[in-house]
Amino acid sequence: MKLHRHLCSSTLEIAKSVLVNHRVLDHELAAAFEANPKWGKRDRHFVAESLFETTRWRRALAFLVDSEETNSLLTAQWLLMGYELPEWHEYNGLPAADILARQAHLADQPRAIRQSIPDWLDQVGHAELGELWEPQLAALNEKPNVFLRVNTLLATVPDTIVWLAEHGVEATPLPGHPHALALPPGKMLPKALRLDGRIEIQDPSSQSISPLLDPQPGQRIIDACSGAGGKALHLAALADNEARIFAMDVDPKKLDQLKHRAKRARATAISPKPITETTPADFENIADALLIDSPCSGLGTLKRQPDLKWRLKPAALERVRSIQSQLLAEYPKMLKPGGKLLYATCSILPSENQDQIARFLEKRPGEYELLSQTNLLPSETGHDGFHASLLVKR
Repeated sequence: MKLHRHLCSSTLEIAKSVLVNHRVLDHELAAAFEANPKWGKRDRHFVAESLFETTRWRRALAFLVDSEETNSLLTAQWLLMGYELPEWHEYNGLPAADILARQAHLADQPRAIRQSIPDWLDQVGHAELGELWEPQLAALNEKPNVFLRVNTLLATVPDTIVWLAEHGVEATPLPGHPHALALPPGKMLPKALRLDGRIEIQDPSSQSISPLLDPQPGQRIIDACSGAGGKALHLAALADNEARIFAMDVDPKKLDQLKHRAKRARATAISPKPITETTPADFENIADALLIDSPCSGLGTLKRQPDLKWRLKPAALERVRSIQSQLLAEYPKMLKPGGKLLYATCSILPSENQDQIARFLEKRPGEYELLSQTNLLPSETGHDGFHASLLVKR
């Protein structure tokens, strides 16, 4: 297979912005696709795969090519993808044969290199998870598939499968996830279908969270960290639009996104609301159910956003732990006695999950009862990593 000069040049510029300037890969890729409307499906696939896999395997590639320079990393990745290096490609690293030969020695390297993770993060993960850590890294280094959640306010699962097929998209039900559909490996969802309202792109692990609250008609439910509203939309569907769902967030832009998504989904149960310092007091003892989908390290989602492991720093991890403690100290006052509290993260670190809940219960002896704790590990599910703790307020 041959490399094309323009695509390689564009890919290199994006890679530098991600690996050197720590920009968000998804955002940079979306901007590049918008700026290059003439790129065909094959071109976009080449650019995306080159960037995601180079970012995912950054340290392993650096070992193979004996360099951390961005162009060298990309070169190694292209060789692994089966491309021949053309004469015009400016590259002064190891010969292609030497790079490929080094693969045999990768398995002998330290875990942080062979699983491509920063040293400090490898140490944190191993300290918290022990022998479970490396299987999670291996699972999170796999290429992600696209999963959908059928919006039952507008369609059934069987009807949605037929509708997708009519638009050339093959989708299959996912056992254990009643509203989930899986696309074949490597397949994407056309933008026009993403904006239809009948479906949402949502990982099966994420789809497992909202049902834990068992939302009922007539309830007042608060999603206190709703973001753009993926779980609020799921709650609305589960309650058949017969609950009142306050979707709160500190970011007005995310709430604006939620308004558009809720309109498309016909999720009339949702009331977006900016959260302020006085909100917990304003809504004191109001909620029948409270979801705190807390800010976190996001380590359970590295499969989908591999750049996160290079952007995350020790101070940022400590900061999110502090935020989690603050939210658990303030937000539960919005829950009325007998109401359910669901604390969730997309992290796999106990320090962000069950350890936070243990401290929360210690500080409020007798006030809450722990009903269940769920740890969805990527190595066991094949999906994103999530945690959920379900409590009831006495």
